[in-house]
Amino acid sequence: MKKGKSFLSLFLVIAVTVLFGVSCMYGVDLKGTGAAKNINLGLDLEGGVSITYQVKGDNPSQKDMDDTVYKLQKRVEQYSTEAQAYQVGDNRISIEIPGVNDANAILEELGQPGSLYFIKHKNSAGEENYTLGSSGYVLNKTIDELKESDSIVLTGSEVKTASAGQISDSTTGSKEYGVDLELTTEGAEKFKEATQEAVNNSNDTIAIYYDGELISVPKVNTVIENGKAQITGSMTYEEADNIASTIRIGGLNVELEELSSEVVGAQLGQEAVSTSLIAGAIGLALVCIFMCWVYLLPGLAASMALLLYTEITLLLLNAFDITLTLPGIAGIILGIGMAVDANVIIFARVKEELTAGKSVHAALKSGFHKAMSAIIDGNVTTLIAAGVLWLRGSGSVKGFAQTLALGIVISMFTALVITRLIIFSFYGAGIHNVKAYGRHLKERKPFDFLGKKKIFFVLSIILCLCGPVMMGVNHARGIGAMNYSLDFVGGTSTNVTFDKEYTLDEIDKNMIPSMEEITGDKNIQVQTVKGTNQVVFKTQTLDLTKREALASYLNENYGVETKDIATENISSTVSSEMRVDAVIAVIIATICMLLYIWFRFKDIRFATSAVIALVHDVLVVLGFYVIARVSVGNTFIAVMLTIVGYSINGTIVIFDRIREELKTKSKAEDLKDLVNRCITQTLTRTLYTNITTFIMVVVLYILGVSSIKEFAAPLMVGIVCGAYTSVCITGALWYVMKTKIGAKAATVSNGTKAIADTKKAEQVDSSEAPADGNTAKSGKKKGKKKSFKDKKKKNK
Repeated sequence: MKKGKSFLSLFLVIAVTVLFGVSCMYGVDLKGTGAAKNINLGLDLEGGVSITYQVKGDNPSQKDMDDTVYKLQKRVEQYSTEAQAYQVGDNRISIEIPGVNDANAILEELGQPGSLYFIKHKNSAGEENYTLGSSGYVLNKTIDELKESDSIVLTGSEVKTASAGQISDSTTGSKEYGVDLELTTEGAEKFKEATQEAVNNSNDTIAIYYDGELISVPKVNTVIENGKAQITGSMTYEEADNIASTIRIGGLNVELEELSSEVVGAQLGQEAVSTSLIAGAIGLALVCIFMCWVYLLPGLAASMALLLYTEITLLLLNAFDITLTLPGIAGIILGIGMAVDANVIIFARVKEELTAGKSVHAALKSGFHKAMSAIIDGNVTTLIAAGVLWLRGSGSVKGFAQTLALGIVISMFTALVITRLIIFSFYGAGIHNVKAYGRHLKERKPFDFLGKKKIFFVLSIILCLCGPVMMGVNHARGIGAMNYSLDFVGGTSTNVTFDKEYTLDEIDKNMIPSMEEITGDKNIQVQTVKGTNQVVFKTQTLDLTKREALASYLNENYGVETKDIATENISSTVSSEMRVDAVIAVIIATICMLLYIWFRFKDIRFATSAVIALVHDVLVVLGFYVIARVSVGNTFIAVMLTIVGYSINGTIVIFDRIREELKTKSKAEDLKDLVNRCITQTLTRTLYTNITTFIMVVVLYILGVSSIKEFAAPLMVGIVCGAYTSVCITGALWYVMKTKIGAKAATVSNGTKAIADTKKAEQVDSSEAPADGNTAKSGKKKGKKKSFKDKKKKNK
């Protein structure tokens, strides 16, 4: 690159960085669009709308309530992936939607949950179930009468999804708006019969009835056999979206009515947001200082790229309207760690090339080229996990996956494009001194990691067993296998009306410490109700004694009367269905990562070792949760997913080096020595990457509020464990599989070749073989004698 172009490139990078920085602070227009302060925040960071529904009629079964909560959860995720739905008492359901403050608008858009029915135009006797009047279609019979005459085609529970979209007219090709319907398996079969009947009756209609009115009466043009239908007509997108929304909300097992709606404050308070931002800024600054100190000029280039990475991430969070919560912060931290990781891999390679005697320019080109495969493989495996979690997960899992995927894509772009552009611009600008691009590496004697593999394996087995064993011990002690928060097991919601309005920060400082002692819950969730003096305290389930003690404390210290305290049990915000979704998503993601590594490395032993190491890290962090009694809530899911995404990266780098060295391995070098050498060569990269990520989390732990500390502490354990696993376990696992399992596999797969080699050996030795045909035995003895002579010669 010429000097003029180099200076221009540097100027453009700096100008873009400044421009993006200003945009993050003040927005891209006078309205402040795109500013970091306008990023959608979740209930834990900002607050939102809380709406409570009550079941109409008799008390429903618990199964119907569980199904309804799960379906409502899916409905409200159209507003935010971080929205929550949970049961209150026996017959109420609350939904909480972050980032909004107009409950009436949400109620209008969401619709009034009621009963949904698809109705035939005529019953078996030929009587019309509905007719067209002066003001539209009207129902001629009651729902009970329609059920008796077998005129109900489908109920809402048999509708899987409904969405508005643009549809092409099959005749004219023109674009129009409509509603896409997808039915359940049972619903598809019923709808097939009903549409066949309607087509036979001169393309009759099937009406959609919801909450007292007919919302649509579409004509059936063809038999629907696959359970996928479209409702078309002259409608705007808003009309189509309203019909789709109504159908979605109508597909519930019970009929609901609105009981109350209110705007609630953040669960963590403004202090949690501000301290997280400060911690992120300090952590980022420390990482940049560390990179410059270790890698000099390349470290400066990486720091510039890292700053640009952070700005692009903040801008795209706005652009894609992603809701940021505590788990989302985990995804961003992981993204920063992976952005640094890619740069460390590149510059470690550059150092190696400079130490080998290459020129600066040649070392830079070679470093980027050789690091490419490790960076791509590491990021793609994590991206696969993020994609599966986004498709299969729900709630906070989906939010985490979004921020993680976004961070991975941006980190790859900044590392492979921006860092490369900056570093070559420095070189093109005339900075050719080899000392500016990194200190020469000292020749490091390979450490015998594999020689200690038995110690490492035993230690790892003990660490992995600590969690399950202590879970059994805790259960036997009657304190619960793990310290589950109300996110997982439900708890008690205490609504207190004070004599004045308190801020969340005042509550955290003055009330929470005492309330934690009374309730025994170290992770109390607090929400203020805007415009009132009410505060909602969500805790683990409180027995009568604890409830009375809490009421006594509030009365003595804040003058709150018993009548101003309303207490009721609530269900978990992470339903059993959501937990199943998360587990299935992780299993599918793990299988996909295994298949990808197998495909890329052409050896299933690499993939198997990586997955075993990943499970190892998860079990160790689980053990920390059990032993330290850290609260297991939504942040638990975020931490575990972070470990899954992060620990695989270090393993990929070591395996990439082993794969590379195997291609040039000499026959004289033992495989054990090669693995030890590869681990030693990548040791600096492993340590530096984990140090930079660890710095970010430590600062978050030091400055964060209690709930953030509960998130950061296990994450630190996971980072340290990931470094240990990458260095001490993964290479040893692969070596054991290669030498033990691999030898047998090779014998089986190359059976034909082995037989041919044996026959060839028999022909060579046939002249020396005894008459009894004991060739193999004779050859074996020769081999032993030769080995003995070689040993004797070596000893001399």
